[in-house]
Amino acid sequence: MKQRVLGMILAGGQGSRLFPLTQKRSKPAVPFGSKYRIIDFALNNFINSEIYSIYVLIQFKAQSLTEHIQRGWRFGTFLSDYFITLVPAQMYRYEELGPVWYRGTADAVYQNLHLVDNYGADYVAIFSGDHIYKMNVAHMLDFHRDTRADITISSYPMPAAESARFGVMTTDSRGRVTDFLEKPDPSTLPGNPDTVLTSQGNYIFSRQALEELLETAARGDDEGYDFGKDILPMALKDGYNVMAYDFLRNPIPGQAGPNTYWRDVGTLDAYFEANMDLVSVSPEFDLYNPEWPLRTAAEFSPPTKFVHEAAERRGQSFNSLLSGGTIISGGTVRDSVLGRRIRVHSYSLVEGAVIFDNVEVGRHSHIRNAIIDKDVIIPPGTRIGIDADEDAARGFARTEGGIVVVPKSYTF
Repeated sequence: MKQRVLGMILAGGQGSRLFPLTQKRSKPAVPFGSKYRIIDFALNNFINSEIYSIYVLIQFKAQSLTEHIQRGWRFGTFLSDYFITLVPAQMYRYEELGPVWYRGTADAVYQNLHLVDNYGADYVAIFSGDHIYKMNVAHMLDFHRDTRADITISSYPMPAAESARFGVMTTDSRGRVTDFLEKPDPSTLPGNPDTVLTSQGNYIFSRQALEELLETAARGDDEGYDFGKDILPMALKDGYNVMAYDFLRNPIPGQAGPNTYWRDVGTLDAYFEANMDLVSVSPEFDLYNPEWPLRTAAEFSPPTKFVHEAAERRGQSFNSLLSGGTIISGGTVRDSVLGRRIRVHSYSLVEGAVIFDNVEVGRHSHIRNAIIDKDVIIPPGTRIGIDADEDAARGFARTEGGIVVVPKSYTF
């Protein structure tokens, strides 16, 4: 009998370091790469790996994410095991405490263990919903089975200086995890390493191990709310077989060379840089691989259009991504990522910018090194990212890397 694999995507993060992009949406719902949302990449990884039974665990500011998944991520109703279902915090396990949000990654799954039971899962793939990457989860699952692991953690090498942002693990020669530290200070790492093996926040659990560990944590005195901080150290202490899966060996159909691209777009600068990666001639993260399609919510926008061809009034774009319904009307777009239904009017210059849907750039405007959220009308002659004092006077955030952020529905 075929073993049953259940996918769970943790998509409840607030994404506070991405504010103001997360002022009205959760981090997984933030637009990325012209037409996608961040969560689309985790969903595509499951679908392309033939995992079709997926729960998406949501919490903070979930309306935008809910609408996106309900509009664009639906199977038919004929096969009951093909579903993508949103799961808000429902307090199933804590009635005696009153209303309780998900208090961490492990608690989110613990509150929904009945879904694992109802599905009859043999394995549960618990993945983060807020990173940009491609992953053949079937290959990781084969590794999990072959090593008879109770838990498999997807691992990625990072500079030791970055260890305070990730879970860090130590392994033996067979890849078995011998120690796990959640976000350690780099100065505390033994041996002063230059590189450490970090967790990507993606796990495969054998069902029995998952249920045992979560139930034990719930009965204990400690607050066992997170996988990295609580569950994984407990599993190692109790003798579970915890294996590290090497993400760099993950094979992607249609992709030559190793699979090295994984980005945690948790800050505005990291988010901007990841978008800018996409506009190079041969980007490391390929959106155009037909053997690994990247789906998103379908929208019936008209084609992108370029109009005017005079000496100084020419609709043109270079090294950029543009989505449907966008009109470059006598302006120039360079090294930028533009969403849907954007209008760039004559004599305007947009360079090094990420612009979300429904934005209008007035004539003679100049935008540089900026992120413009949805539904903003930029008046003629406006400069953004050119003069720091002008940007500060309008109340725009500016990152350490010098990127200016215009919030959603901003009124000039």
